[in-house]
Amino acid sequence: MTQTLPKLLIGGEFRDHGGAEAVPVVNPCNGETLWTQPACDDITVAEALEHARAAQARWSKVHGWERGRILRNVATEMRARTDAIALALSLEIGRPISQSAGEVGAAIEQFEWFAGEAERLFGDTIPSRQGGRLLTEPEPVGICAAFTAWNFPVNLPVRKIAPALAAGCVILVRPSEQVPLTSTLIAEACVAGGVPEGVVQLLMGRAEEISPTIMAADEVRKISLTGSTRVGQMLMTEAAKTMKRCSMELGGHSPVVVCADSDVEAAAVQCAAFKFRNAGQVCIAPNRFYVEDSVTERFLSTMKAEAEALVMGDSQDAATSMGPLTLASGRDKIERLIHDAVEHGARLVTGGKRPEGRNSGYFHEPTIMADVPDDAAIMSEEPFGPVAAVATFSDMDDAIARANSTPYGLAAYAFTGSHAKAEALSKGLHAGMVGVNTFMVAHAEAPFGGVDHSGMGREGGREAIRDYQNTKLTHMMAV
Repeated sequence: MTQTLPKLLIGGEFRDHGGAEAVPVVNPCNGETLWTQPACDDITVAEALEHARAAQARWSKVHGWERGRILRNVATEMRARTDAIALALSLEIGRPISQSAGEVGAAIEQFEWFAGEAERLFGDTIPSRQGGRLLTEPEPVGICAAFTAWNFPVNLPVRKIAPALAAGCVILVRPSEQVPLTSTLIAEACVAGGVPEGVVQLLMGRAEEISPTIMAADEVRKISLTGSTRVGQMLMTEAAKTMKRCSMELGGHSPVVVCADSDVEAAAVQCAAFKFRNAGQVCIAPNRFYVEDSVTERFLSTMKAEAEALVMGDSQDAATSMGPLTLASGRDKIERLIHDAVEHGARLVTGGKRPEGRNSGYFHEPTIMADVPDDAAIMSEEPFGPVAAVATFSDMDDAIARANSTPYGLAAYAFTGSHAKAEALSKGLHAGMVGVNTFMVAHAEAPFGGVDHSGMGREGGREAIRDYQNTKLTHMMAV
């Protein structure tokens, strides 16, 4: 393991103390402490804001081509640290080591994509009816703050850092307390890549010690959160007091509609793979499966076989294909939802309990339930764990209506062999992203985000950088 330990990045300085009591990080595979992290107090946060003010004035004047060059350098530094970042990620959240490097690769693509976007920050010239020219020009919105969750501890912060820097904004990053070493290694890559001091700062510790100072600061002009809808509502309330711009990637409860004319077995294989990825702790994970009644048993049989073939174990074991849940509270939640569904008449197909022989860590068997009624709590509450709730349908319009029955709208999926049905499902499913015969909806070059209680704004693609820009209009008359 790398000798690096979690550190703050304030100004251009890495620090192992932040004024508040250090926070321990627990290994979800065994419940033991991995390391402790330095924690910021409000004085340290205020200092970071001072650095951000000075850095914003300088960074906003750096040409987009130079910002792009630095972002590409950061991508190179990230690539050189892939193994170390993957190991830290695997230890901190319990994801199998064999699956962890892929997230680092996806984050590298974010830096590379937005390097190009930094070079393409052009305005427009519009002939004026009153004479002269109307000139539009993008300008950085100003100091930004990012609050990120632990389930994708590399890609989530990078999705915010890369567009902010490309647009000419500095950014304060407050990651989850669960992933300080992963976050430190990202910060190291930024510094090694040539990001100037104060442009990216890493503030670790407890939310109540960090967020209030950031939210009260008028000079922080934008916040971006990946987290729960509840936290998003709280931050938006505070953001309104200083008119901060908000991007929110919040909770989801993704439905899947499986039609009888699809390749049912292939669909079931995909559904199992994506459902149990990262032990189900994925905001766009499929949770509610609506399967046409004539093929339900075929679907369940294949999905059950895929789930039972998964190998649960320590995240550092190369043979492991599904690790534990990251938090004990997450396991408690899915146990409650499974019990409730069974009480409402659901049938347990496989799983449903903690695995035998694993008395430490937060492991839970991959679980599939059939005949889950619409009034079971799991059909309206995001499980964020390795539990699939399967129901049947006979009419596609009914399936779409039930799929749209929650206040969430992050991602939705459908499997069909009919082009006409594919079009109808794409239009009918209410979500920011729809996958038809695929779960691959996250791409550096495409917008990622939801609607309604799943948030607002987009990360990735051309749309993302606009959230970090203001548009200035100048009417230029002849002198």
